[in-house]
Amino acid sequence: MAKVIPQSFEILTEIDGKKILKHIEKVARTCYKSEDKITTDDSSARQIIATLIKLGHEAMIEHFSISVKFVTDLSFYKDVTRHRIASFAIESTRYCNYTKGKFGGDLTFIKPVNIDDKSPEYKIWYDCMVEIEKAYFAMGKLGCRPDQMRMLLPHSIKADVNLTANLREWRHIFKLRAAKTAHPGIVALMRPLLAEFKKKIPVIFDDINFDD
Repeated sequence: MAKVIPQSFEILTEIDGKKILKHIEKVARTCYKSEDKITTDDSSARQIIATLIKLGHEAMIEHFSISVKFVTDLSFYKDVTRHRIASFAIESTRYCNYTKGKFGGDLTFIKPVNIDDKSPEYKIWYDCMVEIEKAYFAMGKLGCRPDQMRMLLPHSIKADVNLTANLREWRHIFKLRAAKTAHPGIVALMRPLLAEFKKKIPVIFDDINFDD
């Protein structure tokens, strides 16, 4: 039977906010030859990075990157791969044969965040996923290859997406993909991730807020 799971994310990079700030400060102060202003704590780092961001001089925060693994639907990557200054590793429906035992004997779909699971619309969606799963496994029994069977797979199919970007690009991603105008499924991932980044890394993301 078709399996339905919620979206999730995992920050793969080990994050020490203080070390990140001090690393960026060391790089940034090269421009001004002001290394003598570096303090033993992170106060000087906080000050210069906040100033750089306020002035729009964000090139300095490109000197640290973070990798995040998203467990989401296949449509997610269609939006995020529009961000060019990032690297992606995405679960391939061309090579993954979901009829094999290691995938649990069924297809996995991501629960829609914009359809009430008690509504008639949700039942229509779920019934469709069940029929797709039946057709996929029927093709598998005929000996079809994954690159043939994947033609059946919808946007809702589960996919692991690894995204690596520098901090400047993460700011750009959040400004676009956590905004109200983004797809609800992506907003539902990006806003909690933004909150985690804010919690773990001081200063860098503090100015990105959404009133809605």
